[in-house]
Amino acid sequence: MIRPVLTEVAIFLIPFAAYALFLIATRSGVLVSSSWPAHLVAKLVLGSLLLVVISFVFLAQFSGAPPDSTYVPAHLEDGKLVPGVEK
Repeated sequence: MIRPVLTEVAIFLIPFAAYALFLIATRSGVLVSSSWPAHLVAKLVLGSLLLVVISFVFLAQFSGAPPDSTYVPAHLEDGKLVPGVEK
């Protein structure tokens, strides 16, 4: 569960990291507050949220079992645990 959460956090931070790299490349102060005006941070947040929503859509659309499959839960066969499968 932690891997998907960390993936989404990383996707959220991509625009901020790209802007910080831009500031480093242009030799502007990364830690100077004038380099991070409120309107720009708001645009970065909106871009980040858009990226996260797009990643959720891709995750829902392209992962998991096919729509017509049937899930068989984990069960015991001859005293051994058989993992769940998609059929």
